[in-house]
Amino acid sequence: MATLHRQVLNQMGEQICSGKFMPGDILPAEPVLAEQMQVSRIVIRETMKSLSAKGMLEVRRRYGTVVLPRAQWQLFDPDVITWRARAEAVDDGLIQDLMELRMIIEPNAARLAAKRATEEDRHAVRRAFRAMERAVAGHGEYVPADLAFHGAILTACHNQFVQQMQNALSAILRTSFELSSEIAGGPARSLPMHEALCVAIEKGDPETAEAAVLTLIRRAENDFEDRAALNRTVNDQPV
Repeated sequence: MATLHRQVLNQMGEQICSGKFMPGDILPAEPVLAEQMQVSRIVIRETMKSLSAKGMLEVRRRYGTVVLPRAQWQLFDPDVITWRARAEAVDDGLIQDLMELRMIIEPNAARLAAKRATEEDRHAVRRAFRAMERAVAGHGEYVPADLAFHGAILTACHNQFVQQMQNALSAILRTSFELSSEIAGGPARSLPMHEALCVAIEKGDPETAEAAVLTLIRRAENDFEDRAALNRTVNDQPV
């Protein structure tokens, strides 16, 4: 169960990401926030420190706690990525940026994994794929299995910098996968593409692995475009 500090941190983070508190806004004073959220001032103070460390707030003496522009946020911080997705702040720009980042990182990661994967790595990728199959069949959760699959590929790169980025990358991928999984039939349609990627890594075929992951990302882009078009149609309906 999340601690009280974590609960308040998530709530405040999502409020900032959703625009309830806009850049330049001064947050209510600690006693006011503590009363509003029914927690101690110590919890509020620790929350402000955490959000300041993520570049979202700045405490200015004799002025107050100010919300900073998004350009100053730690956008690779897993919490910030999650809050932006959960705060209904998922706009076309965010999705496009996520897809572009996946295009930059994942094809090269797939190539490295195909070249460097150990027997243990290949088993981990295959295990995760089987969990995805079970989830599509109604036995288990799809998003955690999808995350495990891509996480196993990142691990198989055996690159120290990719390893350091893995927490942030996992949060980015989770956001993308959760959005994709909301699209009817999305997981089932992507399963053969994941299998093609799995087989390419097992065979040590970098070119095919790269092609397979590019197909996956393009499929996700198409799904998001369809989702956006559907949302626009719904929003245009007369009330």
